[in-house]
Amino acid sequence: MGLFDRLSRVVRANLNDMVSKAEDPEKILEQAIIDMQEDLVQLRQAVARSIATQKRTEQQYNKNQSEANNWQQRAQLALQKGDETLAREALQRKKSVADTANVLKGQLEQQTTQVDTLKRNLIALESKISEAKTKKDMLKARASSAKANEQLQSTLGRLGTSSAMGAFERMEDKVMELEARSQAAHELGGADLENQFAALESGSDVDDELTAMKAQLSGGSVSQPALEGTSEQKTDSGAAPQSEVDDELEQLRKQIDNL
Repeated sequence: MGLFDRLSRVVRANLNDMVSKAEDPEKILEQAIIDMQEDLVQLRQAVARSIATQKRTEQQYNKNQSEANNWQQRAQLALQKGDETLAREALQRKKSVADTANVLKGQLEQQTTQVDTLKRNLIALESKISEAKTKKDMLKARASSAKANEQLQSTLGRLGTSSAMGAFERMEDKVMELEARSQAAHELGGADLENQFAALESGSDVDDELTAMKAQLSGGSVSQPALEGTSEQKTDSGAAPQSEVDDELEQLRKQIDNL
């Protein structure tokens, strides 16, 4: 294999690869429809020219056929008048015009066949273009869907390792940290309140206990009955215990004031 053949093959291979990569299905389909429509326009023009030619040939045929009939009638008239020479001349004219009419008739038949074929081809091309337009819209929709899906998959693939996804994860950690600190602050604030209420409740218990003790002391001094013959002894002997009670009561009062 020669060097130029190898170079030519390499160049053609690279060009084909470039063309394949550059082909966009949507653009290629649009261009294909445009090309088909241009062919349709040219075919319509060809059909129109063929029909026009057919009409002219038909007119010429009818004209020559009419002239041939006229010369036939003139030949009959000349023969009836006894002028054979004139009748012969009329018949020669008739033959010439009739030959032309026969030629035109053959052309007309060919042109009619050609026009019919062109019309069928025109109808077939119009049907193909209509079908191609429908298929083009369908293929374009499929191509768009495939491109969108490919782009989505590519985006999802990048999300796993992208810095944006890492930023989301870091922000999620920070939000969780803020929530934990807020919860801790709330719990600490609740503990302080519990302590304050516990202190109040403790003070209330002391007051209740003091009130109960007062009631006990007051009830005991009133309800104790005085025994006959020993009232003085009880009064004398009870002075010391009463003084101790008062001292204890005073100490309790001081303790309460210090709370």
